Amino acid sequence: MFQTVIYNGSFENFLTAVFEVYEYKITEPDIQQEGKANSSLFGDMHIVHENKTKAERVIKALQQKITPRSFRHFYKTFLSELPGIENVLLRYVQYVMRSVNSVERNFANTDVLMVNQTAKKVDREKHRMKAFIRFQKTKDELYYAIVQPDFNVLPLIANHFKERYADQHWLIYDVRRKYGLYYDLETVTEVHITFSEDLNDKSVKENVYDEEEDLYQSLWQVYFDSVNIKARRNMKLHIQHMPKRYWKYLIEKQPK
Repeated sequence: MFQTVIYNGSFENFLTAVFEVYEYKITEPDIQQEGKANSSLFGDMHIVHENKTKAERVIKALQQKITPRSFRHFYKTFLSELPGIENVLLRYVQYVMRSVNSVERNFANTDVLMVNQTAKKVDREKHRMKAFIRFQKTKDELYYAIVQPDFNVLPLIANHFKERYADQHWLIYDVRRKYGLYYDLETVTEVHITFSEDLNDKSVKENVYDEEEDLYQSLWQVYFDSVNIKARRNMKLHIQHMPKRYWKYLIEKQPK
């Protein structure tokens, strides 16, 4: 009989869940996120509470068995939020721990292969966010950007924007996951804000935009048009590098 293991969605709590699978000798675990778990008449439930010590012990054990690069892959795979990915990562940990030799590149193992393939997908999304995020300025000197990435990549891009825009207050908000990153010129913190459902409503924007923001956007669009030579346009390649799902948040794609 399997046992559903419920965690709160954080990486630390997930690692705690992995630790408790071993601690409580749960032989058929099914790790699921709180609020997304499917109850079953044929299994019982184990609730995982935050425990930093247990999470750190799992991290230490993994770092003794795999390279830093593979551990980053492990973390990025968690951020993919793909259905059932928690159990893929649990099996990955179990495989690594019971193996005498390094197995992190044994792609014949389906879980090792899945971790590597998923990490690459998350990496691509991270680079897209770095390239496509466009800040807009509010009247109180806050630069903000609205994003909707396929994967939860905000934790992976925080340092990039902190270093690149160190002299500006900025906010990057993920509307799909309903949280954002706010930089106050010193630190980046996680924030939760309720935005208007119509993020492109002009009347809403006029109440918060800086007076010069329309000028900045117009200048950006002129620049974009000047470097976008129509005779050399390859729309198929353009969409490959800039998928249409990002267009509604890009200044250069808005109607002039």
